[in-house]
Amino acid sequence: MSRNSNSSRVSSRRRFLGGAAGAAGAGALGVLGLPGTAQAAAAATGTLYIASDSTAQTYSSGYYPQAGWGQKLSSYLTSNITVANRAIGGRSSRSFIEQGRLAAIHQVIKAGDYLFVQFGHNDATVGNAERYTSPADYKEYLRNDYIRGTRARGATPVVVTPVSRRSYNATTGKFNVSFPAYVDAAKAVAQEEGAPLVDLSAASRAYLDGVGVEASKGIFLWLNAGQYPNFPNGVQDNTHFQERGAVEMARLVARAVAGLGLPLSGEVLPGLAR
Repeated sequence: MSRNSNSSRVSSRRRFLGGAAGAAGAGALGVLGLPGTAQAAAAATGTLYIASDSTAQTYSSGYYPQAGWGQKLSSYLTSNITVANRAIGGRSSRSFIEQGRLAAIHQVIKAGDYLFVQFGHNDATVGNAERYTSPADYKEYLRNDYIRGTRARGATPVVVTPVSRRSYNATTGKFNVSFPAYVDAAKAVAQEEGAPLVDLSAASRAYLDGVGVEASKGIFLWLNAGQYPNFPNGVQDNTHFQERGAVEMARLVARAVAGLGLPLSGEVLPGLAR
């Protein structure tokens, strides 16, 4: 996929959103989108939508113990919040839009709702033209489609940096930053647009550093042959999570949300996300 082709798609998306979205972006909140004290104190009700990839996806019992963090997020929130996990494997920020998946969310999202957006894993697959999105175009999709397009509908976008892979420095045992160009782009556009940011890249990496390289196999989808019926031959997967890992990543997201000062922050169950 050429850079010019991606750029034309970005321009097309910008024209499609137009007026109201641009106006919403111009009225952005502060750096982290922190509302006033009175607003933050109000109880939040509504739906939290997730636009993401296989790391956040909800998996059926036929994939157990594979799970995504979006599948487990509701465990950390009060019953005032409904989680609508629209994450699906193999999608990048661009293909999620091109396949009409973001439009489907925007058709039903309403004022008071939230859209959590986490991409980067598939955007970085240079050899796959269907998925690849340059960091610069990824940033503009986040800005124009996910952030401004969601605000135009009265809902709150929350940018989530891509969760870490099981990639580490063999000498130090410390985990590497996964997809650093996309992490930087997500953080930059959140800053520029005044959108709330969950830095799951940093939080997951710190968590994995604490767990350690060998024990991190129990976080990711590392399974022995015969251990689970759905994976009879076993698997060594450094990207996706087994249930424990999905639970821990969801906890990290919830803990970050609790500190954002949004109405949603008050719906994180106390104690569970620590």
